Amino acid sequence: MRIKYTIFIVFFVALVIIEKENNIISRVSDKLTLKQTPQTSLRPSGFSHILLKHNVSLSLMNRRLENYSEHQEGMTRSRKHILLLTTTRTGSSFVGEFFNQQGDGMFYLFEPLWHVEKMMTLDTRGTNATVAAKAYRDVLQQLFLCDFSLLETFINPLPVNHITPALFRRESSSSLCEEAVCSPFVKGVFERYHCKTRRCGPLNLTMASEFCLQKEHRAIKSVRVRQLETLRPLAEDPRLDIKFIQLVRDPRAVLASRMVAFASNYKNWKQWAMGGDVPTNDDEVKKLKGNCDNIRMSAEVGLRQPPWLRRRYMLVRYEDIARFPMRKAREMYRFIGIPLTQQVKSWILKNTQSSKETSGVYSTQKNSSEQVEKWRDSLPYSIVQVVQRVCGPTLKLFGYKFVSSEEMLMDKSVSLIEDKVFSFV
Repeated sequence: MRIKYTIFIVFFVALVIIEKENNIISRVSDKLTLKQTPQTSLRPSGFSHILLKHNVSLSLMNRRLENYSEHQEGMTRSRKHILLLTTTRTGSSFVGEFFNQQGDGMFYLFEPLWHVEKMMTLDTRGTNATVAAKAYRDVLQQLFLCDFSLLETFINPLPVNHITPALFRRESSSSLCEEAVCSPFVKGVFERYHCKTRRCGPLNLTMASEFCLQKEHRAIKSVRVRQLETLRPLAEDPRLDIKFIQLVRDPRAVLASRMVAFASNYKNWKQWAMGGDVPTNDDEVKKLKGNCDNIRMSAEVGLRQPPWLRRRYMLVRYEDIARFPMRKAREMYRFIGIPLTQQVKSWILKNTQSSKETSGVYSTQKNSSEQVEKWRDSLPYSIVQVVQRVCGPTLKLFGYKFVSSEEMLMDKSVSLIEDKVFSFV
């Protein structure tokens, strides 16, 4: 009985509030009407009057809901932090341009962890994987906050007064080539480091930090993080609204591409491709297995969607991007929660429909759909068998079909890519 009485009181108070609001609205409406016409307009009476006031209340409520929706939409459009997580020769430079080309609102960094890895390699004490993973994580965290001081300690030679001519592939980050961070260029000095769009002198990291803070969103591409799990502190950092996009590619295609791009490091594979058995206990084969396992384990964590990764992880296959670039770009931006600009759309159209590839293994201008099956022409069946043996679980998880014969390998009418949807919501 007491509960019913309480509900009645609450309902009555709500009616009183609505009535007061309606009276205010009615008075304002009356004043406006009197100003517009010489005679007082007839007002409905009785039940019709109640209905009119009820409609006004609904209208007011709708306006409030619309305002709330706009507020929520504004919240979703707040600063985003995007990490494109992948390995070498997966098409990551190409996909990274989806964010690099976003325009004025995006601060994009191309492989800043290169400096960290380089310094770790030079460390004669033999840095272990745990220390390296922590260094990668801490540098990424600071960069997403526009703090370059930690990265600066890894740049060789050490920057002087926060100025360096040695930032790796600076020209691949359009944000670092904009006028705001472009110091005067001296001909014949530091020419190696000038940007594509304009000739700039050495990079002032303090200016880069200040410019980064002015940008609405921040994106980083990296091929150096081995395990997604090591980045958990980034997801739990309240200062960051981070989204992880893991880009994967058929391990057979990755190996074929690496054998061309990094020929000197893949001499054994090139020799095995010429004929003969591949020793399964060879260090190069073990390294391939380790790479496949790391990629698969990261994806398994992401697809499992633990609480710290919920709505923060997306898995994308390079093959799907190559075949449907615009569709996948829209999906990625929808996942991130920011609009896809016309500038990105134009770049995608220009760089995925090229009839002739531009030179260089690092080029992003290619007929992307042709890249999907290209590896089948260069990788012999004997090597394919080795990759399938050591990377079998990875192939299965990502939906890449096994080749059972040399004839099947060469038959391009048989697709090796399953239609597969990876849930990331």
